[in-house]
This record gives sequence, structure tokens and C-alpha cells, in this order.
Amino acid sequence: MIKVIILGGCGVVGSVVVDLLSKVPDFSEVVIGDINIEKAEQTAKELGEKVNAVKVDANEKDSILKAIHGMDLVVNCIGPFYKYEKTILEAVIEEKINYVDICDDTGATYEALELNSAAQEAGITILLGMGSSPGISNVLAKYAVDELLDECESIDMYHIHGGEPNEGPAVIGHRFYCMSNPIPIFLDGEAKQIDPKESDKYIEEVEFINLPGEYTVYPYPHPEPITLPMHIEGIQRVTNKGSVIPERYYELTRKIHSLGLNSEEIITVRDVNGVPCEIKAYDFSVQYLIKQREKLLKETNFGEPKGCVKIVIKGKKKGTREERTYIFSLVSEGAGKGKGLGWGTGLPAAFGAILMQRGKIKEKGVIPPEACVNAMDLIQLMNEILKVDEKKEERKSPIIFQSIDEEGNKKTLKF
Repeated sequence: MIKVIILGGCGVVGSVVVDLLSKVPDFSEVVIGDINIEKAEQTAKELGEKVNAVKVDANEKDSILKAIHGMDLVVNCIGPFYKYEKTILEAVIEEKINYVDICDDTGATYEALELNSAAQEAGITILLGMGSSPGISNVLAKYAVDELLDECESIDMYHIHGGEPNEGPAVIGHRFYCMSNPIPIFLDGEAKQIDPKESDKYIEEVEFINLPGEYTVYPYPHPEPITLPMHIEGIQRVTNKGSVIPERYYELTRKIHSLGLNSEEIITVRDVNGVPCEIKAYDFSVQYLIKQREKLLKETNFGEPKGCVKIVIKGKKKGTREERTYIFSLVSEGAGKGKGLGWGTGLPAAFGAILMQRGKIKEKGVIPPEACVNAMDLIQLMNEILKVDEKKEERKSPIIFQSIDEEGNKKTLKF
């Protein structure tokens, strides 16, 4: 009996993990852990006898401990990670259970890495940040470094997405958090932090292989610039930049943040009847942005969810040492068409859980994907689960692999 619990299993990402793990033979029991027990129980009923539900309140450590007790694996999809990650990790270490998460918060990443010794002593594996970015982005970058290059000079990551069916307060809150905190960047062989107010100096215009035109991308506080330099000797630059589409929506989010309208300070205003009431600018801004997003999606005839993660790796080609650039693009086409960010993040987390259960991830401690996930194991599993068939458009791999030589000649390679 192999039991796995997905914390936040009713969420946009967690529900993807639950659905996939309920369909594979690797786990005999899949438990949905969520504060919304009614929804969790209904989902479990719909998915069959293999799936059960338990109430979890991430604000209470005892609730977490009770929920995960007796499990063989924990997959954590509860955000924001800067608020809940450390408490959940401490519970997992206490219970000595292997663990996978999709943590993309830098503060939480620093805190998690500090628990490495405790995780090693507990004899468990904590796979940190196994989504698309971070996650698959780390694995593919490390593959290029190890298998294709003699020397890696830089890794630059770009991500853009939009049009998901639902975008709740937690997503917008995460963006406000990202816009408010120092941005890790690795430049000239040194770890640095950019003040968000100075981030405009690092803005780029970037093309994505599956989207028309160029898009403005901004320095983004993601874990890759923190962890990749720890595992790639001699690298000089690691950056992460991103945006959201429609671009007008992301520009509006940035403006609201810059005006301080994400403040948690309580202020007194008058309601429509002139009665004084207390509100937070933050709560107003979140609801306003949700409303404006819906409006902009209609105005732009946005259509189905779309996006791309672009990983650009530069260095000296293995053997010849000529200058070479490799580009991996994770696209919202083929097997990922119309799936959205929840699917693109939840799928890798489920893959990480399966690989761990199959004994493909053996390292102990708090470990980022590039240090423990083999790219070929990941691709093989992806092909198995998604039934990738390059002859069928709807089943093509969501990964496009390109190479650019010294003269700028670009070609698409099989990966």
C-alpha cells in the first residue's frame, strides 16, 4: 500500500496532480488534503475508491501532522509558499516522509535550503520547486550543461502565460509579493539581489516560438538564479524574467503595485449608502484586477490559455568548444494545448512524485530539480503519460529544442 497526499488538492494546480496520480498504478491510495473538505470529498467521490479526502488547515501545524501521518509521500501545492512552506516542511521532516512541491517563492526557497541537514538526518528527500519554472526549466538547463557543453557561460529563462479559466486572489497576491521583494540574479559569477525599484534596468523584449511578436519581460524573483549556480561550476549568469498576457493586464498590475494599492493597511471609507466601513486597499485591488482581467480577455478575444517557458543556455559545445546556444521552449501546443498554467505546473509535480516512487530520485536532503531529476527519465515518463506521438498534432511533445551555431544558424533538434 503506497499512499500519497496532495496538500491543496482542490486547487488549480493540486487538482491536476490528484487527477494524474489517481490514474497511475504507482500509488494505491491518493488523498486530497484541503481546507475545503466538502469539495475534497466530492472530488474524491468522482475519482473513485482509490481517492480519499482529509481536511487540512495549513495555518495549524497539528492539522498538517495529522493529515500526513502514515503517508509515503507528500505533494505540496498550498500557496503562498512564503507563508506556508516552512511549517509544512518542518512537519514532513518530523514525520520523515518524502516530499515534492512547486515552490516558486525565493524567500521560501532560502528557508527550505536551510533545512537541508535536518532532512538528511531524517533520511528523506525533499524535491523543491518541481513545476514548470522552476522545475522542468532547471532539469533541461542542467541536461544541456552536462551533456551538450564543455563549459556553460549563461542560462537565461523567460516565461509568459495568460488566459487561464480562473485566476484567484492567491495568484494576484503572489504577483504583489514578487513585485515587493528583492529579485535574485546571478551576474558576473556572483549572487546578487535587485531592488524591485531598480528592475526596469533589466527589462528585455523577447520572442517566444509559439506567440506572435515580441513581449516585454521583467526580472522575476524565481528560485533558478538561486539554485542553478550551486550545481553548475563556472557559470557567469543566471536570470529569470517573465510577464503575463494580455500585457495590458500585467501593466495594470504593476501600476497598482507601484501606487501602493497593494497595502494591507486598514482604512475607513464610506460605502454606497454613505455608511463608514473599514477596508484594505489590497482587497479592493485584488477584486478590481480580477474584474479587469475578465474584461481585457474579452476585449482582446484572447481565446484559450496560452504561454511559453523559454530556456536559453549558452556556452562552449562539447568536444569542439565552438560557441553554441541551446534553446528549450515549453509551449502550450500539442499535448499542452489549451491546458493553462495549472496543468503546466501540476503535471511536473506529479511526474516528480512518480519518479520518486519508482526510485529514480534517491538523493537525501532539500534538493532542487537540477540536482536529482534525470532529464531522460523525465522525458520518458512524459511520453508515457501524455502518449506523445509526433505524427499526431494533438499529441506532440510540449518541448521544442533548438540549436544556434556561431554563425547564427538555427535548427530544431529531436529531444
